[in-house]
Amino acid sequence: MRRSVAVLLLCLLGMQFVEPAFARVRVVHRGKRTTVVVRRGWPIHRAPRAVVVRPARVTVHVTPARYWAPVFFTGVVIVAASRPSPDVIVWEDGETLSKSDDWTEFTLGADSRGKKLWIEVASGKVQFDWVEVVFENEEAAVVDFQEKTHGVGLYELLDFKDGRKVDHVRVVARAKTDEARVVLRMQKE
Repeated sequence: MRRSVAVLLLCLLGMQFVEPAFARVRVVHRGKRTTVVVRRGWPIHRAPRAVVVRPARVTVHVTPARYWAPVFFTGVVIVAASRPSPDVIVWEDGETLSKSDDWTEFTLGADSRGKKLWIEVASGKVQFDWVEVVFENEEAAVVDFQEKTHGVGLYELLDFKDGRKVDHVRVVARAKTDEARVVLRMQKE
């Protein structure tokens, strides 16, 4: 009897060490389509679209209370010589989109201070609707992509020269190829 209890306790303890390894595996389940939720004062005036909402992988701490005037994305690809060096990047996260999901909303938790945001289409082609950047002071900047499609390349998303802490970034986009990878990076002050 003692031996059985001891073996059971060892197995339970062993599971405590193994569990974090399994927790890193991320499975994206395709969910139901729902309408994008925007708050009062939203600066883009067009009908909200139906999207598949992917759950945020981190806790969102700030809800936007005030919006800046919309920023219109220019879509100029940055040449290799102008890319920010890896040592000035303070935060990076990304999402892989699937063409079968169509329009998708995803949230990336930055919780970092910087002065410039970059967006990269690392693979495939992506049609963006908008990107919402929420700052720690409850202000938000919305970058309107006007539903244009962008191919592989690095693009300057938003420049806030005074330096700000970004809580999270919310994106509505869809893959125009079977799969597409979107990566956001923040450059430090």
